[in-house]
Amino acid sequence: MASTKWLRIFLSTGLLLFFGHHAISQSFLNNALLFSRTKAAGSARIQALGGAQTAIGGDYSSALSNPAGLGMFNRSEVTLSLANTSYSSDVSYLGTKSGDSFSKFNVPGLSLVLHYPNAGKESGFLGGSFAVSLTRINDINQEYSYRGSNSESSIIDYFIEDANFRAPDDPDELLVGGREFYSLTALAYNNYLLDPIEDGGDFYYGSVLNKDPDFPDEIRTVNQQETIQRKGAQYQWSIAYGANFSDKFFAGATLGITTLRYKLTQSYEESDFDFSSDPSYDPVASFRMNESLDIQGTGANFTLGLIYRPVDFLQIGASFVTPTFYQITDNYDASMESDWNDEEDAFERFDQPLLSEYNFTTPLRFNVGATFLSKYGFITADAELVNYSKAKYKSDIPDISYNVDNADIKSTFGSVVNYRVGAEFRYNIYRVRAGYNLMADPYLNKQGVDRKIQSLSGGVGVRLKKFYTDLAVISSKTEGRRTPYTASDLPVPLALQKFKNTNIVLTVGVTF
Repeated sequence: MASTKWLRIFLSTGLLLFFGHHAISQSFLNNALLFSRTKAAGSARIQALGGAQTAIGGDYSSALSNPAGLGMFNRSEVTLSLANTSYSSDVSYLGTKSGDSFSKFNVPGLSLVLHYPNAGKESGFLGGSFAVSLTRINDINQEYSYRGSNSESSIIDYFIEDANFRAPDDPDELLVGGREFYSLTALAYNNYLLDPIEDGGDFYYGSVLNKDPDFPDEIRTVNQQETIQRKGAQYQWSIAYGANFSDKFFAGATLGITTLRYKLTQSYEESDFDFSSDPSYDPVASFRMNESLDIQGTGANFTLGLIYRPVDFLQIGASFVTPTFYQITDNYDASMESDWNDEEDAFERFDQPLLSEYNFTTPLRFNVGATFLSKYGFITADAELVNYSKAKYKSDIPDISYNVDNADIKSTFGSVVNYRVGAEFRYNIYRVRAGYNLMADPYLNKQGVDRKIQSLSGGVGVRLKKFYTDLAVISSKTEGRRTPYTASDLPVPLALQKFKNTNIVLTVGVTF
């Protein structure tokens, strides 16, 4: 049984890497950024401050960001955070605009912090705090759709080009059981959307939906639409300790255990083909393809942190987060169906999902920050350095290489500095907070799209002797682009995206 499993993994991974279709072949590149670009996370207090937390202590979020901050606790506590996130998207495709929105409830964090003072000491080692926390470090939920009328290209053009690359001499390779079956191009062939044409013993491919070469000025128009849904999140269990030395110097370390759950489903459809040379020609009402990618993974990292208080009104902090080393399993499945006007409808799908197992390493992170304190509150700021080109895939299976994907990562992404700033005003038991967060665009080629993520945040809190509660509202926005396919010498169909998220977080804590 074990040998059969490894054979299936080997074959499936090889097929995805070397014979994957255009959309999924990009997923290794896209996911490298998606799983590495984790957001500033933590309690409602920290999120209201724009995520700035490198030089702040006394919050369970320190276990994730800078464990030195745990050394500033002077009592134990237990906390729970609850959140509701609203998502909205606006997409423009071929002059047509579309919008979607939805919301989800989640649990972004919980923690237990146990404080152990070094009783009787007034200098030197004054004790520290041990913490176990669970934090939602990346929200990767997203839904959007777009549609438009295209008179310049069709995904049929991509299928024809890809079929001529995959099986130029033997169309049987695209049939069930053939070497090239596990691709959308093969599904299109089995839906009769592609036709093998023999010419002097050689084959090439055409389609009843292709433009007629006898009419070079013909205009073919087709309606296109796609719906994409992403579900999932990354969480981290942080096991951390922070120590206090003379209320001046604080040091800590964290062992992080991460989990990754992600499911991508996308459905693409073309319909209403119209040919200017023969408006009555209408062989296919529509065809649609459905894909799903299910990813699960676990990983580990290590964090070291320091905070120094040279004077009572200033704290300086720094933390170093090692790469997170993930072991990932993914399953990819696809199907296609076509509605023929004068023939029987067709349907084909993979006979089994394609299983892949591999390792993924995120980039390391380095954070520095400073906090200016007064009796009325504080102002704090962070800078985070991340080089996304250092993300890397690796396989434990002999002869499976991710060199091409890793080269794509290096040529696509670069290093960035992310900035976070926040302020808290204190009056008696009340707290008022505001913050700003900028995650810079990591793409080397901007392609006319600004993929930076900007967030504005605010919140309030109440501190009692044995209980506290904080509320935060975070509004984020970013841009993106989606190309459903490409074909040589044809204009690239481009969907321009704008995304907005509003996250409401409530944290309650009990001290003891």
